[in-house]
Amino acid sequence: MKNQLQFRLLGRKIRGSWGRFVAIALIIMLGVLLFVGIKSSGPDLYRNATIYLREQKASDVQLISTSGLTSRDVTLARQLSGAQVQANKSIDAIAAQDNDTFKLISYAKKDSLNQLYLTSGRLPKSDNEIVLDDLARKTDYRIGETIKFDQDQLNRQTYRIVGFATSPLYIHTSSRGTTTIGDGTLDYFGYLPLANFKATVYSTIDLRFKAFQDRNSYSQAYQNKVDRKIKQLKTIFKGRATARDREIRQQALTPIEKQQAKLNQAKAQLATAKQQLQTASAGQLSTTPELSAQEEQLTSAQTKLTTAKNKVATLAKTTYYFNDRADRPDFTSYGDLADRIAAIANVFPLIFFLIAVLITFTTITRMVEEERTQVGIFKALGYTRFEISQDYYLYALSATVIGIVTGVVIGTNTLPALVISIMRDQYSFPPNPVSYDWPTIAIAILLSLVASLGAVLIVVNRELLEKPAMLMQPRAPKAGKRILLERITPLWRRLTFNQKVSYRNLFRFKSRMWMAILGIAGGTGLILTGFGIRDSIDYSGQTQFNQIINYQAVLTLNRQGKQTTRTAAILNANQKYRAHLPVYLEMVKLQKKHQSVDSVSLYATSQPKVFRRYVKLSEALPQNGALLTRKAAQLLKVKVGDHVTLHDADNHDYQIKVGGITENYAGHFIYMTKAYLNRVTSNRYQPSTWLVKLKSQSQAQEEKLAGQLLKTGEVVNNSYLSTQIDAVDKQTASLRPIVLIFILLSGLLSFIVLYNLTNINVSERIRELSTIKVLGFFDREVTMYIVRENVILTLFGIIVGLGFGNLLTWFILHQAETDALIFPLIISPAGYLTAIVMTIVFTIVVMIVTHFKLKRVDMIEALKANE
Repeated sequence: MKNQLQFRLLGRKIRGSWGRFVAIALIIMLGVLLFVGIKSSGPDLYRNATIYLREQKASDVQLISTSGLTSRDVTLARQLSGAQVQANKSIDAIAAQDNDTFKLISYAKKDSLNQLYLTSGRLPKSDNEIVLDDLARKTDYRIGETIKFDQDQLNRQTYRIVGFATSPLYIHTSSRGTTTIGDGTLDYFGYLPLANFKATVYSTIDLRFKAFQDRNSYSQAYQNKVDRKIKQLKTIFKGRATARDREIRQQALTPIEKQQAKLNQAKAQLATAKQQLQTASAGQLSTTPELSAQEEQLTSAQTKLTTAKNKVATLAKTTYYFNDRADRPDFTSYGDLADRIAAIANVFPLIFFLIAVLITFTTITRMVEEERTQVGIFKALGYTRFEISQDYYLYALSATVIGIVTGVVIGTNTLPALVISIMRDQYSFPPNPVSYDWPTIAIAILLSLVASLGAVLIVVNRELLEKPAMLMQPRAPKAGKRILLERITPLWRRLTFNQKVSYRNLFRFKSRMWMAILGIAGGTGLILTGFGIRDSIDYSGQTQFNQIINYQAVLTLNRQGKQTTRTAAILNANQKYRAHLPVYLEMVKLQKKHQSVDSVSLYATSQPKVFRRYVKLSEALPQNGALLTRKAAQLLKVKVGDHVTLHDADNHDYQIKVGGITENYAGHFIYMTKAYLNRVTSNRYQPSTWLVKLKSQSQAQEEKLAGQLLKTGEVVNNSYLSTQIDAVDKQTASLRPIVLIFILLSGLLSFIVLYNLTNINVSERIRELSTIKVLGFFDREVTMYIVRENVILTLFGIIVGLGFGNLLTWFILHQAETDALIFPLIISPAGYLTAIVMTIVFTIVVMIVTHFKLKRVDMIEALKANE
């Protein structure tokens, strides 16, 4: 009987406060949805990459040599324990029909590593077939058509296209790296049977470790394991470069030595002939402009052989490179973007969820306090504490469970899928089935239950401590007292009666006031944070490439830039050319005690004043020191006047003084004058790089100019900043939909919070409002009684929210920074205006709804005395 009554009352409680029940469920749902959805996005991005790389058997380490790789290198690589080893050949080639540049890679049916993921067609079955990059399928290439390459290192030039695929070696949907042919940029890759390659050496040796394949390739644990394997591999290959140099020299000397032997034999024969002539008669003088002519020929031949031997002796030394996945084109950029999303997800959704939890706690607390009379009746009738409280537990639990379930399902099935679909525009990892991030879901469930059931536990137990007679009476009104504003007599006298009442009520119920301010501030702050994240990330890329870097192309010259006549002529003849500056450029490593920064671009110039037209520096280049970019200085923990160790590619170390620190947002740079570089490195300055200023060009114009420059033979590589700008813009664009979700959900939460807090305010003061309505207040005046307070609370909430939004944005951006990226705190006026306007609009909408609700208040029922 008691249980039936309890459940009947629970049903009535839900129906009677349907708006509040739905509000609790919605607040929990929004908090869980964003918390679980965004928090799951980062792991899902890593998971997709891990599954794809594992299924396609992507290599963990790739071995490259400047002299090519032999079967001996393959044998050595197989000595590494736990490694699967595969050797491949590759060359760069130009398609005859449209001048597209291809990276052509060998394919064999027995290959087990770096397997292709077919998007259409099939793999090659005969030597005249080829599989092309899936990117080529999106242009003018079709299955069944033929493609011809201008490349004499292939046994055949024409191939039939039989399929399109993605490769784990190229995870970006459009970037394929650079080359020394064509316009300097690879357009596509292609796989063709191994038998087509004339080369006798391999281009790469790939190694894969089965034990690592369930690890996230972007985790530090995975990287540590790979680093240990690379260290072991370097030990195995120790001395191999020297041995390879001997092999190459011996191969080159073998034909020379054969020719030398023949030449030595001819010299001996000539010497014998000369001895025979010494005993001959004078009439044989004519046989002597013949022996002399032969001697001249032999001398000339010896000179040529000596020159050839000297060239062999000066052959470039072999260098082995041990690259991991992070060295592949755009592999790191995917991880950086995933890290950025994960960093944002670690802060923004949590704050969002905590605000939702706070409002839930407040709502349930107020609900229980409103029903103290009913609690007193049940207690007087002999109900136990558990029987009295179970209704409230079930009420809170029902709303919470609905919110949790809907939030988890919607959040897991929508937000990660949206993030992954956005990333697929840039990266070729195929989507995988949705996975539920149970640790995150468990946290969401725990916090939600603590907020709802915890509120019931605290408030019901507090109420049950009172006697039934006290509970069945209305709680005594809070005593009024003078507020600070009353003490400012000239101002207080000018206020109307209604205004005085509103201000007194605000400060009379301080907990309600602060809860309203915090709720409004939380919503406003979250909206502003969404705009702040977008604006700050946009600003860093735009500032880096539009203000700090003031050149449009970088040319890498051959032979240390000594021959540049044809290059200069081509640039001067181009209408888009403006100016160029020769500089010294080298990639170095900086160290300070136990701190280090890799991949630092060292620029040195003989024209410091002109250099500042190409790179915006915070100050002039010092004469006795170098300028270091701010992020590198922070990582090294150095300040102006300190010294850092510069480690170059030849394993030489130099002490560099930090003469100044300059602003920079992407990458690490160190700038110095020619004089200072030569002083600390013993005349290392070689201006083999040109920074080129160009007017705005189309992609076709850039490709044409690049092709002309590469054909001179003086330029070995060229790169346009437009490529980097496009990459940054795409990464930024991929974050915008996520930020938009933050803004929309924050706005929705803000609206629900305002609506809920206003409902609580009205329900708590229903007797007071009914009283003033009975006393003759019009409906509009009764509404303004509440509106006036809400307007003040909204204004204070907005002010606090703007400060909170700035602080939260700064913290999230700090978490989202990488070792090479800085995001300054930038929020546009539009962001501030939108956050303010959205909050004000929500307040107006809530007030309109409240007005119609107050018009329907039953004054007699509300003013009934409790018997």
